[in-house]
Amino acid sequence: MDNLQAIDKRISRRSYLSTPISKDKVDTLERFIAEYNKQGNISIQFIEDGSEAFNGLSKSYGMFSGVKALFALVGKADDPNLREKLGYYGELLVLEATKLDLGTCWVGGTFDKKTPIVTVKEDEALVCVIPVGNVKEDKTIKEKLIYKLSHRKTKEVQEFYSADGEVPNWFVEGIKAVQKAPSAMNTQKVKFNYSNNTVTASIEDTYVFDLVDLGIAKAHFSLASKGNFEFGNPGKFTK
Repeated sequence: MDNLQAIDKRISRRSYLSTPISKDKVDTLERFIAEYNKQGNISIQFIEDGSEAFNGLSKSYGMFSGVKALFALVGKADDPNLREKLGYYGELLVLEATKLDLGTCWVGGTFDKKTPIVTVKEDEALVCVIPVGNVKEDKTIKEKLIYKLSHRKTKEVQEFYSADGEVPNWFVEGIKAVQKAPSAMNTQKVKFNYSNNTVTASIEDTYVFDLVDLGIAKAHFSLASKGNFEFGNPGKFTK
C-alpha cells in the first residue's frame, strides 16, 4: 500500500480489539517515530498501554472502546510551529499505521493530560493523542452511528482554494487528498492559494486545534503533489 492508497483507506476508528499490536508492527512504527522526531525536533512517544489516559473522558467520549496503545504528540512548548509540526508528522504516522492495517483516531482535549503514562518535560507540551490498534475490518454499529451523528458534508474541491487562473492537475490532486484529511469536528478550514505559480496554505487560527489541522492538510497535499511545505501560517509549497 502506498501513501495515496493509505489516504483513501484511512478512517477514524473508535472501537479497538484487545489483541495487542504485533512486535514487527510496533518496531516499524517506532522507526518512523524516531525519524520524524529527528526531522521535526519533536518528541512523539509510542505508549503501549495508554488506556489510563482515557479514564477521565466526558460522557460524550464514552464512544471510545478498547483503547490501549497510542501515540502521544509532544514537543517543545516554545516552538511557534509545534501544533502544526505535530499535525504534520502525526498524520504521517497515521498513514503508516493504516498501511499496517491498524486503526487510528485523532483525539484532542478529551483525555487526561495529567496522566503519568506520558513523559512530558517541564519545557514540553502534550498537544493531543492518537489511539492506535487492531480493529475489525468493518466499522462497528456504534462507530457507524457516531459517524452519522458527527460527520459534516465534505466540501467541494473548489471550496478549498483560491487562484489567479487555471490551476495545474498536480494542484487539484493535492486538494483532493486534502478533502480526505481529518480535521477537528470535520470543519475543513485550511485554505490553499495558487497565485503566480506559487502555492500557500493557511488557516484562520481561532480554535485550539486549527494549527494541528493545518499540519495534517499540508501532509496530505505534499504526499499527493510530491513536494514539501514550509512550516508557518501561511506556508509555501515547493514542488
